[in-house]
Amino acid sequence: QVQLAESGGGLVQTGGSLRLSCSASGSIFSRNTMGWYRQAPGKQRELVTSITNGGYTNYADSVKGRFTISRDSAKNTVNLQMNSLKPEDTAVYYCFIRLMYGVNDYWGQGTQVTVSS
Repeated sequence: QVQLAESGGGLVQTGGSLRLSCSASGSIFSRNTMGWYRQAPGKQRELVTSITNGGYTNYADSVKGRFTISRDSAKNTVNLQMNSLKPEDTAVYYCFIRLMYGVNDYWGQGTQVTVSS
């Protein structure tokens, strides 16, 4: 199995910053995509950002220019630098990994991000 360990969530003021980290362990195939979904109260789950093993990134329009995803493929670790945070960023953030040729995606337990106004 694959396990994901997340850290870095917390409570910040509007305009503040947080850095999320996620480390994958287990049977990791080198060809993969990692990233974060989030789910805010009363809203559907949305894809925030993702990054492939080759470094190709994707961002939701709502976070583009404020969030930056990066990875260390050798360590199977992905980071999310979140700047200029807004109250609408408040959500539980779930790290995921999608393995090429894999059957299922794997998810972390989630980490709470709260941005106060």
